[in-house]
Parts: sequence; structure tokens; C-alpha cells
Amino acid sequence: MNQEALKALEDKLWDAANSFRASAGIKAADYALPVLGVIFLKFADNRYSQHEAAIEEEYAAHAGGRRSREKHQIAIARCGFFLPPEARYDHLLQLPGEESTAAALRAAMEAIESYLEEDHKDMLPAQVYGPIEDRDRQLLPDLLRTFADIPREADGDLFGKIYEYFLGKFALSEGQKGGEFYTPPSVVRFIVEVLQPTSGKIFDPACGSGGMFVQSAALARREDGQARDIYVCGQEYMAETARLARMNLLVNNLRGKIANTNSYEQDPFGSEGAFDFVMANPPFNVKSVKEATVKEDPRFNHYGLPRSGAKNNDSISDANYLWISLFARSLNAQGRAGFVMANSASDARNAEYEIRKNIVDSGIVDCMVAMPSNMFFTVTLPATLWFFDQAKAGTERAEQILFLDAREVYRQLDRAHRDWTPEQQRNLACIVAMYRGEGEAWARLCAEYLAAAQEAAAEAVDALGSLQEQMAAGDAALRAYLERVNKGELNPANRKKLKNSTLPGEISDYLLPGLLEPVTALSLTGSGKEEKASQPSLQALSKALDESQKARQEAAEAFAALHKEAERQLRGKEREAWKAAGLEGCGPQALAGAAAVQKAAEALAYWLENLDWLQERFPEGKYRDITGLCKVADRSEYAGEQDYSLNPGRYVGVELEVDKLSEKAFKSKVLDINSELQKLNNEANQLNLQIDMAIKGLFS
Repeated sequence: MNQEALKALEDKLWDAANSFRASAGIKAADYALPVLGVIFLKFADNRYSQHEAAIEEEYAAHAGGRRSREKHQIAIARCGFFLPPEARYDHLLQLPGEESTAAALRAAMEAIESYLEEDHKDMLPAQVYGPIEDRDRQLLPDLLRTFADIPREADGDLFGKIYEYFLGKFALSEGQKGGEFYTPPSVVRFIVEVLQPTSGKIFDPACGSGGMFVQSAALARREDGQARDIYVCGQEYMAETARLARMNLLVNNLRGKIANTNSYEQDPFGSEGAFDFVMANPPFNVKSVKEATVKEDPRFNHYGLPRSGAKNNDSISDANYLWISLFARSLNAQGRAGFVMANSASDARNAEYEIRKNIVDSGIVDCMVAMPSNMFFTVTLPATLWFFDQAKAGTERAEQILFLDAREVYRQLDRAHRDWTPEQQRNLACIVAMYRGEGEAWARLCAEYLAAAQEAAAEAVDALGSLQEQMAAGDAALRAYLERVNKGELNPANRKKLKNSTLPGEISDYLLPGLLEPVTALSLTGSGKEEKASQPSLQALSKALDESQKARQEAAEAFAALHKEAERQLRGKEREAWKAAGLEGCGPQALAGAAAVQKAAEALAYWLENLDWLQERFPEGKYRDITGLCKVADRSEYAGEQDYSLNPGRYVGVELEVDKLSEKAFKSKVLDINSELQKLNNEANQLNLQIDMAIKGLFS
């Protein structure tokens, strides 16, 4: 299933599920678990069906012999779980109307869990369906029918994407509450791109719904087609969110455990020095942790404790540095960590300053990335990404830290939310790779972008050729049809209409001589190894497509309008003749053809833009400091000049040459600034109104 088809399916499923939620007046926070539970049941049925024949064959082959095993044991070994008849999706779909769907869903989930190991018990939301059925008995059957549309051949990867999509939608619906269990995928993917956790033990002590683990598995599968060398350990305080994470692991076929626990108080995995990778998005600025809880725990006290300093106050001043210490102490000798942290932690003073100084002096701080604002559902302020590397000691980077300011690198999703495109994630991660001396990352990424640009270019040329052929054929077909009308071969009444019509004179007005020449004259030769030779042709092609866009669209619109008018005036009752002449749908097809050309042209421009972004800044594929973007600081700078500040903005400087922005980027930037201004103006107006009402209230 391609991306467009997947997006259409996701949107369809969400619209259907959301309409059921809205009709019953149930909040998204209360509806998330029931919906995700049904998604899991459909996934489980799909996956079990793919293994069912082999399970039955093995069971029958060894029945009664020394090697015989129970059917559920074979099933768990092959696909991770066993589905008894009452848990099959078709059984749930075909329940008699008088039976309780909520009770059947509960029975199905309890039956699945009864065959699982203890670690996976209490994973499925078996008890949440009763209140929904109490509101409206039809909601649950409708929900089951909605998710029956997921193709039976859909695999775990597709389900993982649908599951992640729904998590994001629920999080967006719930705002602050949604952020408790969800980290935006683009942030997670960037962390994964930098750490490259394709094998080993991965730890997230604030795992939410398990997004860090899922993206790690996706990277591992992209690298070698499997994720069996990954083992994940997650800790999550909220019981319902821990359930989401367990389902997420099973949906994505990941080995590991999720513990429902308070990470400040318990250490179920013996985390000290135990993990190859640590990834997390912990809660920011928590001030309720008692010092007595953590002061004797080496996970938290090794670098110092963030004490409040106030007398008779047993509370930690801020838990940010408890988390930072935990991440650092959980790494083994070769371990890497990447995590989200509040901006304030980069420059925090008092006890936090001493802890930061100790961590920096230990040599594990590898990279600091300033993020754009509005990337999270919980806060609008920007956050910072921290990266640790235990193996950095002894390398030439031992007393170096990369500071990366990505605050101006983003895609605007809507007025209030931003993200990173996959290419922005990879471009930024490529900078980190070059800093580490992994120059092949740049060459590989440039080759991928070039190949994608060449593919888009070929599609654009093919689409433009098809459009021109389509319009020429439509022109010839319409001429032939008008000739038949003029000769009286068709409805005689139309002959008079044609005589009084301007149609013949309008034919070919839309055909632009030379529309193809500036495009087809360009060479599309070149490969990943010949990018220097190929890029000028691609750039010239992109320019030609851009310059001809308006004329191309006007031509297609004129063509469509002419055919629509001809159909209105002259088709009449001659529907079969019109269709036989090849005139049916000519106009809409031309508009669709023009849209296809434009889509390919935009794709070409997009890939060239990303290629230029990398090659212009790093022309030799080697790291270098770029003002306003990245800076490698040595000890004299970060410890001396900047007094252990880890704020990237202090190091990278400001790029003053704004003229380098493309027209599209400049427009986008101005619109973003204007949107922010409108938001601030609205807030100011609201405050003025409140102040005015308050003053009037005092004297009324």
C-alpha cells in the first residue's frame, strides 16, 4: 500500500471512528483505548490468519507423538499469540443482534490474554466497552465494521502506522492530556536517526505509548529487514498508557517488557550501566519528587542532587536533572542516549549548574539540538534534544560538543503545530553523522535525493507528454465530431446549433505550440555517482516546468471548458456517439493530467531543494561550522567562555544573509510570522477586554 492509499485509509478510519465518538458525546481520552483495542483485534486476526495454515499443519503432523504440542503453544511460537474462536474478528462482526458486543469484546480479549505469559497480562482494554454500549448499543458494532475495512493482507508494519496515526489524533484532540502518552513521530524519528539503535537493549523510563521503541524497530527493519536483535524495556507511570505501550509492542512484533511503575521510586530492570541505548521524552519541570525518594539511589545522586536549598523542604527543586542523571547512568560503556528536555535545563543555575558541570566534565555530552517551538501538543515553547555518547571518550571528539540550532528548520502543519519532514530529520541527522566522521552518510543521502529527483523528473516528462497527447487526441476527436454534426450524420437539430456557435473557432486555442520543447530537450542522464553532471539538467527541467505552469494550467482549463460547452450544446441525445468518439470525460481528464504534471514538478523541486540544502552547506561531504546552524565547541568554549551553558543559540550565532531564502521559503516565513502576530493580537485583545470588564466591575 503506497503512502497516498495509506493516508486515505487512515483518514477514512479516523473520520468513521471519530463520528461514532462524537455521536455518543464521549471524550477522546475515554475513547482512545476502546478504539485502539479494536485495532489490535483486527491486527491480531490478520496476523493469525497468515500463520493459521502452518499452525494447523504442524499441530496435525505431531498430534499424539513425542513432539506434539498444544495448538496455542505452536501459535505463540509462530506469531506471538493464540486466537481462540471467540476472539476471531469475523465472530465479533457476526454476533446476533441480541448479544452484547461489549461482553463479546471483553471475552475475546480475556481469552487472548489467558494464553499469554504473565508479563503480557492485563494488556488489553477488556473492561472499557460496557460504558460505550450503555450509551448506544449500535456504536460498537459500527466500530467493528469500520475497522473491518483494513485489508486482510495488511501486515504489522501497516498496523503500526495506523496505530501511530490514531495515537497522534487522540493526542491532538486532547492537547495537554494527550501529550502524556505521545511524542510527535518526527521528533522520535530524528532521535532514532541520530542514535541508530538497530540492535541491543533499549531503555525508555518514561515510555508513554512506546513510540521510541516502534521507530527503533522501523529503522532496524529498514536496515536489514528485521528487528529481532532489539530488546526493549519501558517504564510508564500511567496504567492506561502502559497498556497502550504493551499493545504497541505486540502490534509491531517487538520483544521486550513494559513495567507500570514510578521511575523515581522503582528500578525493575536494574538500569545502572545496563543499556545500549536510552531514548525518552520525560515530563518537564516536575517539582513534587521528595529528596528522600532519590537521595540514596545511585541512578540519581551520582552527579549530584537538584536540591531546593530551602530549609525544612524535602522536595527536589526540579526533576529535570533527575531524569538527565538517570539517562546518563543507564548507559553501558558503549551506550548512547537521546532525549527531549525543557530549554531551561540547558542554562539552569544553582544545584542544576553543578550537576550539568559534572555531566559535561564526564565527557559524555555529544550533541545539543535546539528545536522549533510548537512541536509538541503539551507546550508551545521550544525544547532541546540532548545526546550522550559513552564511547566518545578516547576519540578526537572527547572534548568537543556539537551544537545544532534547528529552530528555523520545520514544516508548518497548522497555525499551532509544526513538525520535521522526513528529509529535514535526515538532513539534520546527517550533520551529526558528519561531525562523528561518518562521511558516507552525506554521499548516501545525496544519492538518494538525486535518484528521487530523477524519478520525479521522469514522471513529470511522462505526465506532460501524456497531457499533450490527451489534448491533441481530444482536439482531433472534437473536430471529427463537429464534422459529423455539420454533415448531418448526427442529430440534425444540432447542425443549426453548430452554425450559430463559436466552437469551431475556439478549437486549438488551448494548444500551446512548443509547450514540450523546453522540457524534452533536457537530458535526464546521471546516477548517484554522477550527480554533478545530472543536477544542472534536473534544475533546468525544474525551472522550465515552473515557468510553464501557468500556461499549462490555463491550457488545460480552456480545453476542459471547451469540451464542456461542446457537450452542453451538441451532445444532446447522441450519448453513445459522443462516447464512441472518445469525448466522454475529456475535460476532467485534462485537468487531472495537468495536476499530475504539477505534482511531479513539485516533487522534483522538493528533492532538488533538499539536495541543494546539503550540498550548499557541506559541498565536500565533510562537517564544517555553519553560522546560524551548527558549531563544534571545544572545552575552552563550553567550559571557559560559556561557563557550561548547553544552549545551542549561544554558540552557532545568527545568519544575517536572509536573501538566500527562496521565494517559497520567504513567503512561508512571512506567513508564519504573520500568523504568530495574529495570535498575539488576539490574546492582547482578550486581555484588554478582561481588564476593561474588571475595571468596570469595580465601580459598577
